[in-house]
Amino acid sequence: MLSRLVHLLPARVRVFLRRIPVLVWLYRWARRGHLTSDRNALIGLIVITAALAISAPVSQTWFSPSGVVLTVLAGGLTLRVRGLGVLLGVVAAALVYDAIAVGFHKVGPGVMATIVVTAILAIVLARSRQQLGVKGLRGEQMLLELRDRLRRHGEMPELPKGWDAKVVLLQAGGSSFGGDFVVSVCDGKKLEVALVDVSGKGVDAGTRALMLSGAFGGLLGSVEPERFLPACNDYLHRQRWDEGFVTAVHLVIDLTTGEYTVESAGHPPAVQFDAGSGTWQVSPAKGIVLGVVPQMSAVPERGTLRPGDALMLYTDGLVEAPGRDLDAGIDRLVGEAERLIPRGFHEGADELVAEMAAARDDDCALVLIWRK
Repeated sequence: MLSRLVHLLPARVRVFLRRIPVLVWLYRWARRGHLTSDRNALIGLIVITAALAISAPVSQTWFSPSGVVLTVLAGGLTLRVRGLGVLLGVVAAALVYDAIAVGFHKVGPGVMATIVVTAILAIVLARSRQQLGVKGLRGEQMLLELRDRLRRHGEMPELPKGWDAKVVLLQAGGSSFGGDFVVSVCDGKKLEVALVDVSGKGVDAGTRALMLSGAFGGLLGSVEPERFLPACNDYLHRQRWDEGFVTAVHLVIDLTTGEYTVESAGHPPAVQFDAGSGTWQVSPAKGIVLGVVPQMSAVPERGTLRPGDALMLYTDGLVEAPGRDLDAGIDRLVGEAERLIPRGFHEGADELVAEMAAARDDDCALVLIWRK
C-alpha cells in the first residue's frame, strides 16, 4: 500500500521528496516491515497531520494548529508505541512548520501544553495495549466478552415445573467485574449450584473470578457432587496463587423429592426457610476455605425442601461489616428476609440485596431457590 501511494504522486513531487533524507529513511524503514502491523493506520494519520499543517496558513479558523491533537489521540488508540513515536515526530515537525508559517504567537504555550499532555496519554494507552498484545480497541472488547461470559455463567438453568430460582449479583463500586460468581447445572432431575467468593473486590478480584468461573463451571456436573469442592481445592493448589483465598458453597438438590445436600468451604452458612413454621434456619455446614490445605474436609448438611420452602445462599459482602460480629450480620439478613414472604421471593430478592449492601462497598451475591 505504501508503494502504491507514493507512485500516485506526481513525478516532480516524488523527485522533491527523495531529496529529503528523513522522508527517504522513514519510507525505507516502513518498507522493511518495522511498522507492518501499524503501517496503514500510521500512513493515514501522517497524511492527515500533514494536511492540517499545510492548510493552517490558509485558514486558521478551519485548520487550527491544535487540530493535530486529534491525530495524536487517534494514534494512541490504534498504534503501537513504535508507530506512535514516528507519528509524534511528524506532529512535532508539523507544529514547527505552522509556527514558522503563521507565527509563533499562533502556536502558543496553551496549544503546546495540550498536545504534550495528549501525547503522554496516548503513549500510556499504546503501552497498555502493547502489553496486552492486542490492536486498536480489541482489549476493551475482550474484557466486555469476558464480562458477558461471566454473567451467562451466573444465569440459572431452566428448572422443572414447581421450582424457581433467583440470582442477584452486585459488584463493588458499580463495576462490571467482581469477585463473586455463580455456576450451575441442571439435567431436569438434579440441580447443582456453586456460589464462589474470591478474596478482594471489584476489578481487582474480577480477573481471578473470570478464570475460576470457567474452571469451576467445567468441574460442576463433571465430577461426583461429593468430589466437587475437593476438586476445586486441588485446582487452586496447582495454580500456586499467593493472592488470597477462595470460599465456596456447593448445593445439590434432587428436584423430584426435594432432598438437598449443602457443603461449605469457609463460606457463610446457607439459610433455609421452613414454610411450615414460617422461620429461617441457619445451616450448620462448615469447611475450610479452598486453596489453603492440600486435603480439605467439609461437614455437609442434608435436608428436604417441601412446597413453600426456600434455600438462600449468599456471600460475606451481605453480612460482614467492620467491627460487627458475623452472626449479627446473618441475623439482620434473616430479619430482612422475613419481608420476602408476603412480597414473594422473586420480587423481593433484588430489594433484599440493595438493602443489605447499601452501607457496604463490597461485592455481594445472593442465590434464592424455592419450591412453589
